[in-house]
Amino acid sequence: MLEVKGVSKIFKDKRGIKEVLQDLSLQVGDGEFVSIIGPSGSGKTTLFGVIGGLERPTAGEIWIDGKETTLESGHVAYMPQQASLLPWRTVASNIELSLTIAGIDKKKAKDDAHAWLNEIGLGEYAGAYPHVLSGGMQQRVSFLRALLSPQKLMLLDEPFGALDALTRQHMQKWLLSIWEKNRRSVLLVTHSIEEAIYLSDRIIVLSASPAIVQDEIIVPFERPRREELWMDTRFNELKQRIYTHLQDSGREAALRA
Repeated sequence: MLEVKGVSKIFKDKRGIKEVLQDLSLQVGDGEFVSIIGPSGSGKTTLFGVIGGLERPTAGEIWIDGKETTLESGHVAYMPQQASLLPWRTVASNIELSLTIAGIDKKKAKDDAHAWLNEIGLGEYAGAYPHVLSGGMQQRVSFLRALLSPQKLMLLDEPFGALDALTRQHMQKWLLSIWEKNRRSVLLVTHSIEEAIYLSDRIIVLSASPAIVQDEIIVPFERPRREELWMDTRFNELKQRIYTHLQDSGREAALRA
């Protein structure tokens, strides 16, 4: 589905040269949920820009569905950190707009928007404007907008980072319940080790900048995920393994500074 092949990215400005990504390679399979976790400033958002065709890699290639898509946009559905809903459009209209842009007939887009808002428990807010929704509700709409886009690959960039802990946990469960029914390919950037383990089939751990793949972890828990997962010994072992990598990266970055 997605292949990132030997991608490097160097930024040049008046202050000098900064290498952000270094010969980075990774894959996401059909219907696979993969998380990327790494220290702040390790180039995760830059990598998303390269995958989405918005950033030119210094070296390397992006392949999606067996075709090279380097510097081509429109191949991924993207959910940003903030919901980014158009405030002058109703909730339903925000969904309809993304569907019509994707080439779906206006009537079908309207029908689909209302059907899915009912599916995710927000049908009563279809005619409301985004400002009346809570942060969690806005993120549901934003995820739905990405889910209904025709692209097979979804990029989720720290989508729950701005939410409080309880709402974030609720949204994680909700996202999994919806994803289980659709099984789109997902690449998630997160700073939360627990979130990565709970949501993912695989976790890719990046080093500090310039980012390389430090570790690739296959998450051993069956789906659907159980709430008791947090108390599983293996969960805590994986958490410690990832935390150790992040600690080591932090020390290395401090020494280079």
